[in-house]
Amino acid sequence: MSDVSTRVKRADQEEEVEEESNEQTACPECNGNLISDTEHGETVCEECGLVVDEDQVDRGPEWRAFDSKEKNEKSRVGAPTTNTMHDKGLSTNIDWRNKDAYGNSLGSRQREKMQRLRKWNERFRTRDSKERNLKQALGEIDRMASALGLPNNVRETASVIYRRALDEDLLPGRSIEGVSTACVYAAARQAGVPRSLDEIADVSRVEKSEVARTYRYVVRELNLEVKPADPESYVPRFASGLELSDEAEHRARELLKTAKEKGVHSGKSPVGLAAAAVYAAALLTNEKTTQAEVSEVADISEVTIRNRYHELLEAEEAPAMA
Repeated sequence: MSDVSTRVKRADQEEEVEEESNEQTACPECNGNLISDTEHGETVCEECGLVVDEDQVDRGPEWRAFDSKEKNEKSRVGAPTTNTMHDKGLSTNIDWRNKDAYGNSLGSRQREKMQRLRKWNERFRTRDSKERNLKQALGEIDRMASALGLPNNVRETASVIYRRALDEDLLPGRSIEGVSTACVYAAARQAGVPRSLDEIADVSRVEKSEVARTYRYVVRELNLEVKPADPESYVPRFASGLELSDEAEHRARELLKTAKEKGVHSGKSPVGLAAAAVYAAALLTNEKTTQAEVSEVADISEVTIRNRYHELLEAEEAPAMA
């Protein structure tokens, strides 16, 4: 009797499993085949169109790959590595807030435990002087880049330049702040979003002369390819700061192109030329602005603007006079 009852139970269980599988693969209305619509996150019947399940969670990656090589390159776990952190973002951070996952405050013993963990975690993250140096420098680079409104690619480039300087032992005898500032200046020039030396010095903790000296040293020793700053690259920022029209910005570019053709730009500060071109373009397009306003936006003296302004207009009028 026991064997018979066992067989009956097994048969009932098999029928239940078969029914469940049929429910999962067959439509409850017309018994048609069910298909999964991954684009809309739904399970529908291909015969009658009944939506059996909706709001399904897509557990796949957020990226697409079209071949195996691209899939292997994009596959990852966790956040991508970055050169802007001294450990490239591979370490663990312990939150400073003494709260658990539910937002409840920790008890006194737990707070003491977390404080000890934070202390040892910080010690392990910066185990030697080189890592401590790198941590301080990359913090300075991030601070200055934020103050100057520089994009993330400039921060990455500046961090790579500093790592190279550290690896090639260029820091002895120079301050961390000075080399960090020089790296930001060089990275901005390389990325085509330059900032003037005065702007860089305003957000730095070192003097302008030290920034210029360290910049020349770093560029020379690392053989960095830094082209001379193009005056036109400053025009959009100055025009935006003065709220000038696109017509005035375009006119300023034309003035600078003419100046380059005539060789007026040689030996002149690109910031001064750009500021003068923006001021001249505003006057030529009948837009109200003053030398004082341009001076404040460009962080350059009014005397320089006046001198370069006359030179630009002379270069513009030279063909007509000939």
